[in-house]
Amino acid sequence: MTAFAIINARLLDPASDYDGPGSVLIEDGRIVDVTRGGGGAPSGVETLDADGLCLAPGLIDIRVRTGEPGAEPKETLKSAALSAAAGGVTTLVIQPDTDPAIDDPAMIDFIQRRGAALGLVNIRAAGTATKALGGERMAEIGLMDEAGALYFTDGDRVIRNSRTLMQVMSYATAFNALIACRPADPWLAEGGVAASGELATRLGLSGVPAVAERIGLERDLALVEQTGVRFLVDQISTEGALETLARARARGLEIAASVSINHLCFNEVDIGDYRTFCRLDPPLRPEGDRQALIQAVRDGLIDVITSAHAPAPAEDKRRPFAQAAPGAVGLETLLPAALGLHHEHGLDLLEVLRPLTHGPAALLGLEAGVLATDAPADLVLFDPSAPVVIDAATLRSKSKNTPFDARRLQGRVMATWVGGRQVFGHD
Repeated sequence: MTAFAIINARLLDPASDYDGPGSVLIEDGRIVDVTRGGGGAPSGVETLDADGLCLAPGLIDIRVRTGEPGAEPKETLKSAALSAAAGGVTTLVIQPDTDPAIDDPAMIDFIQRRGAALGLVNIRAAGTATKALGGERMAEIGLMDEAGALYFTDGDRVIRNSRTLMQVMSYATAFNALIACRPADPWLAEGGVAASGELATRLGLSGVPAVAERIGLERDLALVEQTGVRFLVDQISTEGALETLARARARGLEIAASVSINHLCFNEVDIGDYRTFCRLDPPLRPEGDRQALIQAVRDGLIDVITSAHAPAPAEDKRRPFAQAAPGAVGLETLLPAALGLHHEHGLDLLEVLRPLTHGPAALLGLEAGVLATDAPADLVLFDPSAPVVIDAATLRSKSKNTPFDARRLQGRVMATWVGGRQVFGHD
C-alpha cells in the first residue's frame, strides 16, 4: 500500500488528550508517524490537505444489531458496514441476538469471516452468555473467546436466573472475559413501553419504573463483587442507576458502563403523539435522567457511547405504539448526534470522542481508538460545525427507523479510512 499523509488537520486524540494542529503519515495500513504542530509530509509522499478539519480515530460502536443471519430484509452485514463507513464508524461489534443466535464458535467465525470479506469496516462479534439466549444454560464462552468474541451478553434479554448469571460470571473470570448485562428487574419492567410517570399515564401506555433499572443493577453488581468478573453495565438510562454505579466504582469494582446516543439526545416528551420511531428499550426517560447521563459522560462515569443500532422495517414500526418494535438505527447519525453534546451542552470535543473511540477500545482490548505510531490507520475526518439535516430516506441502512429524521444537527463526516483504505468520502 502506498504511503500517504493527511496534513494540516486538527488532531483529536482522546487517548493522549491532544487537541491541536498536526499531520498523520500512513503506510501499509498503519500510522507510522504523528506530527503535532506545523510541518508537512516527507518528500515524495502523497498528501491530503485536511484544511483544518478534525481528524480523529475512527469510532468504535460496540452495540450493533443486524438482521444477518436470519432476518436479512432488516439489515445485512454489508448494509450495516456501509452505514458505519458513512458515519465514521470503523469498528462495529455485532450483537448476538440473531437467528440463529451467536452462541458457538462457528457463528463467531462466520460473522468475522463474512465481515472481513466485505472489505469495508472492521466487523467483530459478541457471543451470547446463555445458550440460544434462553437464560438457563451457559453458552460456550471459552470456545467463543478463543474464536474471537469480544464480550458476552444476552442483549436486551435479562438473565432472570441469578444462579445461571453467577455461573456465567464465575466461568468468564478464567478467561478474563467481559460480561455485559442490561440492568432491569424483569418483573417490574415486563410489558412496559414507556417510562412510568404522568406522561405515560396520560398517553395510556404501560410504564417501566426507573427503580426497575436500579434493582436489576444492584443484583448484577452483587454478583460482580462475588465473582470478580469484568463487567459492562449495558445501556444505563436512569439517574438512580448512575448513583448505584458510582458507589460500586468507589468500592473498587471493575465495572464499565455504556449509554445509548438516543438517551443522551431525547427524553420521554419526544414520544409526542405516539411517535413509534421513539419507541425504544429501555424507554426514553424524563429530562432529569437525560441531563444526569450527559453529566456522567462529562465526568467519565460512562465509558462508552453506542448507537444501539437496531433496524426495524416500516411494517414493524407503523403500528400502535405499544405494538411497535422497539429500537432505532443509528450508525450514520452517531457522530453528528454526539457532537450535539459539544454544541448544545458544552462538552469539549475530546470528552465527546473519548467514549466513542479510546473508551471502547480500552474496554475490549483493541489496538484502535488512538492516533499513535503503529496504531491501525482507522480514521475519520469530519467538519464539526457543518449543518446536517437528517433524512431517513437517504440512510444506507435497509431500515429507516431513526428518531433523528428531519432533525437539524451539526457535524459532517468527510472521509473514513479503515486500515489506511478510504471506505467513505463525502461528495
